[in-house]
Amino acid sequence: MRKKLSIIIPCYNEAKNIPVICDRLNDSIIRRKFFEVELVIVNNGSSDESTKIIETLKKKYFFLKTVHIKKNIGYGNGIKQGLNIAKGEFLAYTHADLQTDLDDCFKAFEILSKNEKNNEVYVKGKRKGRSFFDNFFTIGMSIFETLLLKEKMWDINAQPNLFHKSFFDKIKSNCPDDFSLDLYFLFSAKKLGYKLLRFEVFFPPRIHGNSKWNTGIISRIKFIKRTISFSFKLNNKIK
Repeated sequence: MRKKLSIIIPCYNEAKNIPVICDRLNDSIIRRKFFEVELVIVNNGSSDESTKIIETLKKKYFFLKTVHIKKNIGYGNGIKQGLNIAKGEFLAYTHADLQTDLDDCFKAFEILSKNEKNNEVYVKGKRKGRSFFDNFFTIGMSIFETLLLKEKMWDINAQPNLFHKSFFDKIKSNCPDDFSLDLYFLFSAKKLGYKLLRFEVFFPPRIHGNSKWNTGIISRIKFIKRTISFSFKLNNKIK
């Protein structure tokens, strides 16, 4: 059955967060009386108790769908697999770490719904409440991407992201499998002439678990190298 909104969340060893995700989404659905929604949990090669927990939760929540990926080949691939099976007219994705409030997906949908031609609107969060180091990193990457791609790029990895299904259909053939996916989606929306709407989202610390990529300065450097490499490939494609 076609839904109005699909929310995709890739999860890698997030067994403690998944029940909280479902509970919070359920609270938002009831409070907002918005039932045309589905949650697509992508079990992205987890080695913890995620599979068992998800299957139990499916019996409790009507809105829960799942994708089980045997081997984790990247954050971007997880999101792609979730988007591919989503039944919503509008698609949103965000992280499983709960650093972005799940209710922000509904806020994004409200913002989009107020605009004409909402099939050509891209809504994205803009993070606040972050550390000086994280903001410094974001500013540096934003300046680099803006200069290279000749499009204003800011807070590229902010969540959530929301768009019409037709947008994904247009760009999915070239989606990267890693964290460059956020960059690719934002840049593609700009190149297609979509109306970009940003709204502030609070970004608190994790409740459970640890970041799967931001584990220190070395992981940051690796992330920067991968992003820069993809950015040059993206820039070459548009020349």
